[in-house]
Amino acid sequence: MARKTLRTKLCDLLEIEYPILLAGMGGAANAELAAAVSEAGGLGIIGGMNLSPDELDAEIVKCKKLTGKPFGVDTIAPTNMVDTATVDELRNYIPDEAVDFALKLAGELGIPVPEGTRLGKDGGTGWAAGMTPKQIEVVYDHKVPVFAAALGSPAFMAPEAHARGMKVIGLVGNTRQARKEAEGGVDVIVAQGHEAGGHTGYVATMPLVPMIVDAVSPTPVVAAGGIADGRGLVASLALGACGVWCGTAFLTTHEAGILQEAKDRILNATERDTRVTRVFTGKTCRLLTTQLIERWEKEGPILPFPLPIVLCTSLQDYLSEAGMVDNYFIPAGQISGALNEMKSAKQVVEDMVTEAVRLLEELPAATRA
Repeated sequence: MARKTLRTKLCDLLEIEYPILLAGMGGAANAELAAAVSEAGGLGIIGGMNLSPDELDAEIVKCKKLTGKPFGVDTIAPTNMVDTATVDELRNYIPDEAVDFALKLAGELGIPVPEGTRLGKDGGTGWAAGMTPKQIEVVYDHKVPVFAAALGSPAFMAPEAHARGMKVIGLVGNTRQARKEAEGGVDVIVAQGHEAGGHTGYVATMPLVPMIVDAVSPTPVVAAGGIADGRGLVASLALGACGVWCGTAFLTTHEAGILQEAKDRILNATERDTRVTRVFTGKTCRLLTTQLIERWEKEGPILPFPLPIVLCTSLQDYLSEAGMVDNYFIPAGQISGALNEMKSAKQVVEDMVTEAVRLLEELPAATRA
């Protein structure tokens, strides 16, 4: 069957076939998933947030072996944060009372944490401010075509990136941020609505996208939040976006770098099974709801970003060992309720494009009905 044609100015700008971008989800958006999305005609993006420079280097090398098409890397740009060079240094800022609470809660929920373990102090992963400059140098060295920042502003690196022939993508949740990004020279702005998984804002996708399109024109805008099929893609185009940024839609693919148990939880979720919380990262972040998160919100300390990531991923290690999927920390959007089968990344892209093309072809007839 011949490949469908669906092009916007985003395709020309990023040299891709379809206006579909993989969200740079740390851990989930690995080299395999990024390469598969790029091979299918979209833009795959490696989630580099928690990766050391050497780990990021290895993921980029792997992605290049899997695809010769454009791809990107996403990490955190400078933002208000605890400023340390390494995650090991960051551990020193985790308060003892937060560690004690996490251990107490783990005991009450039956999470098998070995005696003497100091959660977050001697385990877990995360991101420290000093990692970003080194990650960016790796991106530069590999001449990665696209750099994206789903948190913080990447405008500071636009001149250098452009001089190297790269494109820069920034993600925003309101018009003020969008204008700042556009004025800073960012090439593409992702307008992410409240429905989205992971770090998210307060404004829903439907009102947010056209407001940002109007605020930053002619800078291209990509829609994000609650988009997983051709209907969402067509709706985004109608709102003035020139493409979509999809995360949750790719979490239940074979290539996604999360546990199968986590994929199954997303597939079994409804649209009401997520919540926005600061427990996991210190910033507003949408995850699947768990008893652990509910208890922590009511009883525990909410630490500043990025301290909770180290503490929570330390606890996640023991959840994983015990197979306690009901309390996993799983960033996912409200569109989880629409996902009900495992697919390949290629199938997700192809299904989205096929449905979008069909709907666009049917629209003229529908308006005459």
